[in-house]
Amino acid sequence: MRFNVYQVSRKGGRPKNEDRMGYCYTRSAGLFALADGMGGHPEGEVASQLALQTLSALFQRDAKPTLKDPLRFLQDAVLAGHHQLLRYATDRGLMDTPRTTVVACVLQGTSAYWAHCGDSRLYLVRGDKLVARTRDHSYSELHGALAQSGQPLPGDAHRFNRNVLFTCLGSPGKPVVDTAGPLLMQPGDRLMLCSDGLWGAVSDEAIVRTLSARAVSDAVPELAEQALRSAGAKSDNVTVLAVEWEGAEHAAVPPPVHTRALGDEVFASTIQASLAAGEAPAEELDDAEIERSIREINEAIKRSSHKKP
Repeated sequence: MRFNVYQVSRKGGRPKNEDRMGYCYTRSAGLFALADGMGGHPEGEVASQLALQTLSALFQRDAKPTLKDPLRFLQDAVLAGHHQLLRYATDRGLMDTPRTTVVACVLQGTSAYWAHCGDSRLYLVRGDKLVARTRDHSYSELHGALAQSGQPLPGDAHRFNRNVLFTCLGSPGKPVVDTAGPLLMQPGDRLMLCSDGLWGAVSDEAIVRTLSARAVSDAVPELAEQALRSAGAKSDNVTVLAVEWEGAEHAAVPPPVHTRALGDEVFASTIQASLAAGEAPAEELDDAEIERSIREINEAIKRSSHKKP
């Protein structure tokens, strides 16, 4: 596989950053994921970190070096993240469970597969066209889908806040997990994962226009800055991770990640490993540490990309 990847996370106007994102890969498969810890519930930053840790650990276990069934993997791994949150709350005697959204994508062979729960989104752009976008698990999107299909809205629809989510990880009931794929990738396709801090402040049209016109290393920070400027002082956390599939190597900055040189048992990850007993919990990560981690990851990409087969 060959891909370019770039990621950015900004705290915005919030007291802390509860978003997490990252990716991991083997010789023949890659997992890209983003989670947005939910306000109004305890330890949102822990929820998002645990969700990503669970996805990464299961990917490391199952991708040898490919996944037998990527869609089943995504479904099972997202639900495993949900159960980890329930266990975390029980073990610590919390009155409420930490909650998070999640969106994850597997690239394997020449195909993309993805899953999501909540309102963190995936966009797939080909050329200057939006090929696919996840549909939020919100009453707003539900109402829109019902109206578009000509189905009547429930009689009490007016009672619901249209922006409220009806499912997430850590909720009392079993989460709704939507999956899609396989979708055949073409060279130059761009995949973007983002939190609602981005798409809530930047239109789909502007996202597609920026993502299609610029390298991901330029488009990602530009989109994050657009969102922060648009939302102003009350901006939500803004987190974006974008991947270009088999783009032009000579124009890529940083250079692309090549996986062909990896051994069948090699696993690389930017997602923080699970914490051992007695270690400081994930919530101790502050915004400066997140920014520093992202810079280190992007620098590591530059270094590792020179190791071509």
